Amino acid sequence: MRLQKFLADAGLASRRAAEGLITAGRVAVNGEIVARLGTQVEPASDRVTVDGKVIRALRRLYVALNKPRGYLCTKADPQGRRTVGQLLPKEWSNLYPVGRLDRDTEGLLFLTNDGDFCLRLTHPRYGVRKTYLVEVEGRVPSESVIQLTRGVEEGGEQLKAETAQVLGLNKTRSLLRLTLCEGKNREVRRLLAALGLGVLTLRRIEIGPIKLGELPEGRWRVLTAEEVKRLFRVGEASKEGRMREGRATQPQKH
Repeated sequence: MRLQKFLADAGLASRRAAEGLITAGRVAVNGEIVARLGTQVEPASDRVTVDGKVIRALRRLYVALNKPRGYLCTKADPQGRRTVGQLLPKEWSNLYPVGRLDRDTEGLLFLTNDGDFCLRLTHPRYGVRKTYLVEVEGRVPSESVIQLTRGVEEGGEQLKAETAQVLGLNKTRSLLRLTLCEGKNREVRRLLAALGLGVLTLRRIEIGPIKLGELPEGRWRVLTAEEVKRLFRVGEASKEGRMREGRATQPQKH
């Protein structure tokens, strides 16, 4: 790992600020001052100090939370509204949400202090699938279910579900299961609104291979090492699949 990345990951400073500490000669590795950017360190065995103070590698944390309705996906709110950070132990104040669920949306949310993990699960190029249960007003016609996967134009963006399934319906409401992979802002609500479907409840139940399961509302659990590996793998596999798909659709030159 590059020395400046190690310092940034340890929470000491931003990557740019860490580079400044190195070039200023304030950082030592195994007792020797290092002023060259790009120096490699082994976090498990090298002793890194800044101004003589030992810097420890930051423990990576990956937490799954069943977010209740009415909580904001932010660490703090100037208006004093409830935030997901208030549902976690105080010593985990350095964790931040992986993506967002809006205030009225419930369900599976990850929190972490690992920027690479966050990127893999939120950037559109990785296309990690997220699955939702949505209760909407009225009886959803079959044409609308088909249109959900064909996509709609809204706000200058193409919105679509990868899969859409009706789980139950009556004259007053319908229950849908939707899977999406783009991760656009409020995509589920915007997609349904474009088809004239009003959302009553919205709950995310899966992110990639991880399911919400029986995790009680407002409670959290730490993801296992194997679960974290699976999430990294599914992100990389989705990215490679989308790249292959893009190449396949490019016009051939003759």
